[in-house]
Amino acid sequence: MAKKAFLLSLATLPLVKTETVLGLYIFSRHGDRTPKALAPTNLTSLGAEEVYASGSYYRNKYVASDSTSPIYGLSHDVAALTQLAVTAPVDNVLQNSAQAFLQGLYPPAGNFSTQELRNDSETTAPLGGYQYIPVNAVSTASTSSNAENSPWLQGSSGCDNAVVSSNNYLSSTEYKTSFSQSADFYKGLLPVINSTFAASDATFKNAYAIFDYVHVATIHNQTIPASDLLTDQTLFELKVLADLHEWNLAYNSSDTVRAIAGATLAGQIVEALNDTIAGKSKQPLHIQFGAYGSFSSFFGLAQLPTVSDDFTGVVDYAASMAFELVTNASVSAGSYPSADDISVRFLFSNGSAADLTPTAYPLFGQQETVLPWSTFVSEINKFAVGDTPDWCRVCGVTTGSCASSSSGSGSGSDSGNSEPATRAPNGSNISLPVAGVIGALVTLAVVLGAEALIYFFTGLTLVKKSTLAASTAATTPGTKA
Repeated sequence: MAKKAFLLSLATLPLVKTETVLGLYIFSRHGDRTPKALAPTNLTSLGAEEVYASGSYYRNKYVASDSTSPIYGLSHDVAALTQLAVTAPVDNVLQNSAQAFLQGLYPPAGNFSTQELRNDSETTAPLGGYQYIPVNAVSTASTSSNAENSPWLQGSSGCDNAVVSSNNYLSSTEYKTSFSQSADFYKGLLPVINSTFAASDATFKNAYAIFDYVHVATIHNQTIPASDLLTDQTLFELKVLADLHEWNLAYNSSDTVRAIAGATLAGQIVEALNDTIAGKSKQPLHIQFGAYGSFSSFFGLAQLPTVSDDFTGVVDYAASMAFELVTNASVSAGSYPSADDISVRFLFSNGSAADLTPTAYPLFGQQETVLPWSTFVSEINKFAVGDTPDWCRVCGVTTGSCASSSSGSGSGSDSGNSEPATRAPNGSNISLPVAGVIGALVTLAVVLGAEALIYFFTGLTLVKKSTLAASTAATTPGTKA
């Protein structure tokens, strides 16, 4: 009787709704690399391992068949290329980091890649079924190749107004004070860095480049000149000065164009998540690799420094932030939740996710870590730059790809609607699938036109394959019709 009473009491308890992850957007920094002061930079073996481990963490949480928070409809073992979009700038360090991350996310398929042939033999793809997942180059006005070789944060942004804004910091009283107060500190480091930095370059102006050079040396070099100078306090001060320098180049609350990298990233995030909702999770996973400056400027725009001062520092190697699309509504092949039933959760890990479990933080000065989709869209669109015309307008650029962009384009705020976003990245009003069809038809027309000219001038004629086979059979001895 007691057992029956217990079961009856359980039946009266309210059902706990199970949360479903409908989609995920990951933005990650590259792994350990060689110093910028000794360009060209290259991803190290340690760096590849860092991002590989991070990819493995995300696999265990979201992708594997026994994952703790499986993404709805996502293939578990063999990557379905239509389900994920991976991007990185045309940069050696970032592209290679993305590839290493993907091998952790979707490792070699093993038995899934073994096939039995007609002659009863079996064949397995190379490297145990290594999965070839393409990393698409980010193609926007705000990116350029070899971004990791640039020692200056805005060196590859291409945004004129952002460059002017960052330069304003370099002429500010705040900068000049930091410069003068740190002069003796950098002068004292010359025995450590004088093989690369001249005395005139050992200043706060090169705060990040000097920190980066010493930081890499402390990881990789067996011997360092005058290493006794590199006390824990000295290393800490190097990091603090580099953080201060780079933060002020990346974000300014009264001149937000300085944070163009974060604004552009925000536009990409909301568009990708919107596409996931509009497509009912047909493409639920988006992954992008980028530089630390994008983290810093996004953090500033999203008001994350009000949560913790840690968000004003340069993020560590393999750091990542993720945006989960979640719902407590029922999800099935015939039932997909409406936008009103979907929310967004932001998570951040300041290092490889395998070592530092991503933690949820509240965005936009909100109290909750899980925001309704409508709230997320409303808040992020206050600063997101959604397309090329908008970027050109904000940046004050009128040359190159901006020369043909419409100056009257909106701010990209409609990318947060529950309906599919229809703008292509080039700012046109043609969606990517439609643009692809149009391109294919144009190509077909050109090919057919060329063939028509060849037939006209050479006197050739088209013959059906069956007619040709019959003709050949009739004139070739021993051939069956």
